[in-house]
Amino acid sequence: MVGPPCSTRIPITRQRKVPGSCADVSSPDIATAYEDVRNDKSETNWLLLDYEGDKSDKLSLTSTGFGGLDELKTKFADERASFAYARITYSNDKESTRDKFIFITYIGSGVKVMRKAKISVHKSEVQKVLRAFSIEVPASSTEDLAEAPIVTRLRKAGGASYDRA
Repeated sequence: MVGPPCSTRIPITRQRKVPGSCADVSSPDIATAYEDVRNDKSETNWLLLDYEGDKSDKLSLTSTGFGGLDELKTKFADERASFAYARITYSNDKESTRDKFIFITYIGSGVKVMRKAKISVHKSEVQKVLRAFSIEVPASSTEDLAEAPIVTRLRKAGGASYDRA
C-alpha cells in the first residue's frame, strides 16, 4: 500500500519534518520556464532545477538556455543533484524534423548519501510539474548526456526508428 500523497497533511499533535519528505517545486518560475521550453515560438530549449541547499528540499530554477544539450551539460556539477528538462530537435529524413522532450535526473559523483536517497521520492514530485516528456535520462556524469544515444532512444520511443543507411 502506498502512503498518502505529499500534498496531504496527516493530522498530528506535533508537526515535524519527516525524513524523505517531498520536494518543494512551488516556485512560479519553474512552471513559467517549463511553458517557455515547450513553446514552439521560444528559443529556450532547456531548464535546470537545483536544490537551494544541502539540507533543503526546495528546488529552484537555476538557469535556462537555448544552446541545447551541449550548453546544458556545462551547468551540471559533480557535487549537486539536479533535474533538467530539455527540448531535443532531430531529423528523421531530409524533409522532416521532430521536437521531443526529455526529463533528466542528474546525480553527481560527489552527492551525499541522504540526498541520493531522497531523489527517487522527489523525482515524482518534480515530474508533476515537468510532466510531458518522451523519455527519462538518468545521468551521473555529462558523458551520460551524449546527444546521439538520446536521439536513438527518442526515435525508438516515438515509433520513428527509420533505418537511414
